[in-house]
Amino acid sequence: MKKTLIALAIVAGSGVLAAAPAWAADTATPDEAKALSQKAQKAVDTEGKDKAFAAFSTAEYKPKDLYVFCMDMNGVMLSHAVKPELVGKNLLDFNKYGDTLFKDMIAKVKTSGEGWVDYQWPYPGTDEIKAKTSYVMSNKEGFFCGVGAYK
Repeated sequence: MKKTLIALAIVAGSGVLAAAPAWAADTATPDEAKALSQKAQKAVDTEGKDKAFAAFSTAEYKPKDLYVFCMDMNGVMLSHAVKPELVGKNLLDFNKYGDTLFKDMIAKVKTSGEGWVDYQWPYPGTDEIKAKTSYVMSNKEGFFCGVGAYK
């Protein structure tokens, strides 16, 4: 029994390691993140936030490792396609990885309406902190959405 459990643990561990290169192959580019952010803005502007938020959780809006998140100008997460538990939380002062990314995103949208925001974020499936950039865009509803890609 003990040998079987050890063998299963080794096999399971091997599967996790084997999955890492597959994730890397599915890493989107910043250009793809910008295009998805533009698509998300159009969805909010034409369909309204409720329909757009529902669409953001579908495969159409989650290609490769991309996903859409939306936040109001006070730092409250309105929609998050991967971590819905963040919806309703104020993340304005979030600074776990040395960046005030949400304050920076709000400032970018307030000054330019859209643009890139660079920050540090954990790489999926690891503890490694890597450079990431999100393209954020305001919309007719008065909040912004963004999509991020690793650099």
